[in-house]
Amino acid sequence: MRYGQRGGYTPAEQERRERVRLQAAEWFEAGESTRTVAARLRVHERSVTRWRKAWREGGR
Repeated sequence: MRYGQRGGYTPAEQERRERVRLQAAEWFEAGESTRTVAARLRVHERSVTRWRKAWREGGR
């Protein structure tokens, strides 16, 4: 189990994370680089790479 001790994200944390992903999708559409999006959102570039891949495959 990945979140054996803490139980994962709370609903509020899930909502915040989804807002971050939607903001990233807007920047993907605008042509922003992975590095720029990661810096603006203060997340790791690997996260942005995963989001970009999902965005390419299925949109927002």
